[in-house]
Amino acid sequence: MAMTKKEIVLKIAEETGLKQVDVKKVVQKTLDCITASLSKGETVELRNFGVFKVKSRKPRVGRNPKTGTTVPIPERKAVSFKAGMVMKKKVK
Repeated sequence: MAMTKKEIVLKIAEETGLKQVDVKKVVQKTLDCITASLSKGETVELRNFGVFKVKSRKPRVGRNPKTGTTVPIPERKAVSFKAGMVMKKKVK
């Protein structure tokens, strides 16, 4: 089961006593800042949490599963996440 942004907002609001509307704004702005940095090709490092990076995937040749014909797949960028030590220990 996945935790949604709404559930995160509710949990933070409940634990801090802040209004949900204010917490939602902060959470959304945080996500917007991470997205903006990644779109510029920057790395986002959150100590004890992890690192978000943009990596380039090399071009390759794929295959259409229906027809079997080969299809060139161009180079593209993808976001990767590497968990920090604290997160790794807690998840284990």
